[in-house]
Amino acid sequence: MPLEKVIENLKQSKVSPCYLLYGEEEYLISEYLNKMIEAIVPEPDRDFSLFFFDGENTDADILMKTIETPSLLGGRKVIIVKNTNIFSSRQNSSDIIQKIIAHLETNPEKAAKLFLTFLRITGFSLDDLRDDGWRKISEEHWREAVEGKATWEERDKWLPRVLEIFTATALNLSATADTEEMENILHKTSSTGNCLIFTAQMIDKRKKIFKAISETGTVIYFGKTRSAALQKDKLIKEAQHILQKSGKRMSPSAWIKLGKKTGWELRNSIMELEKLIYFVGDRQIIEEADVEKAVGTTSEESVFELTTAMSEKNSASALAALKRLLDQGEHHLMILTMLTREIRFLLQARILLDAKKLPPYRTGIDFGWFQKNIYPAFSEMKAESNSTGDSILNQHPFVIYNAWRHCRSFPLPNLINYLDELLKIDLAFKSSAAKPQMLLENFLINTCA
Repeated sequence: MPLEKVIENLKQSKVSPCYLLYGEEEYLISEYLNKMIEAIVPEPDRDFSLFFFDGENTDADILMKTIETPSLLGGRKVIIVKNTNIFSSRQNSSDIIQKIIAHLETNPEKAAKLFLTFLRITGFSLDDLRDDGWRKISEEHWREAVEGKATWEERDKWLPRVLEIFTATALNLSATADTEEMENILHKTSSTGNCLIFTAQMIDKRKKIFKAISETGTVIYFGKTRSAALQKDKLIKEAQHILQKSGKRMSPSAWIKLGKKTGWELRNSIMELEKLIYFVGDRQIIEEADVEKAVGTTSEESVFELTTAMSEKNSASALAALKRLLDQGEHHLMILTMLTREIRFLLQARILLDAKKLPPYRTGIDFGWFQKNIYPAFSEMKAESNSTGDSILNQHPFVIYNAWRHCRSFPLPNLINYLDELLKIDLAFKSSAAKPQMLLENFLINTCA
């Protein structure tokens, strides 16, 4: 079903019991999921009527209990299972292995979760594989379990490492919902009047649960655009929406420069565009020179990406940005300083939020609205407190805006603990033989968890 029709139905309270949003375009899935939430669940009701689950490690009992328990407000509950692997099958096994390999160094936690999916769909157990048990699996047995290009001979390049990571993460295989349990959950959702939303990257349309959702719910596909012209048009449409909300425009030459630097790839282009909006400040037009200065592979860009990804709890992006900084020769103490600064800003924003000196962030509030309606409160607090130094009150409005909209995701005790952990990392840098990259990676994984 076209997305516009889905949103129109939701606004008219025509809500299906189940939705599946799938495909390679993670950015678009995330954006449209937010639009669906806005249409279904009023902002004041979300603390009691909106629930999120990690689809790569979903406890079936907890999910079922959440669906069965009536909402405290008496209305519809919306349960979102993000990045689920329940639609994968042996036909996806080679693709999953390639994703595991891609994440082994940049995002070990993600690699471990993907390996959990690999175990489920191939039928291998940990006992089959660990302690070099994988070496005893015959080529014939391997081909029966794994379809596609993942060859038997190449196992030694990734399997020992992911087994090591998986054992360290101690993910619970037995508690995760299987296909039959998820089908029962789907039927239960229909009978309760609640709404269940799945997001996924890889699916097998032949699976029974996919057919069940297709028949009783709504399926929306977000595939990568194959045509360069269509890809460019899709990007421009999304970018224009962001520019309009922030009160900005781009000159034609700036569009061309941005496209050349990003290859018109949607996710990267949107990230760079958001950075450009911050970069030009109060100016309304983004020029080619702005793109040249702000978009590239500079360390400043990677620092911005690192702190933003950490604030958004995006471990994959955070680890990738950390690796880029280290590859660029940035000193680990500089990176530690930037992380400490970001956590301090989140902590200060959280304190102001808990003290009722700021309203809670609502989905859809853009930077332009924030500048006009929320930022003046910061200016007044700054004037009253005479704050100096590295206080959040002294920062650029966009820095304050990001801290304000992200701080709600971090409980106050956690932020205080993160500062203590960063202090311990600083001491470890100077007094132990521990590898700085590993210490920083562990911190980012824990912070984004």
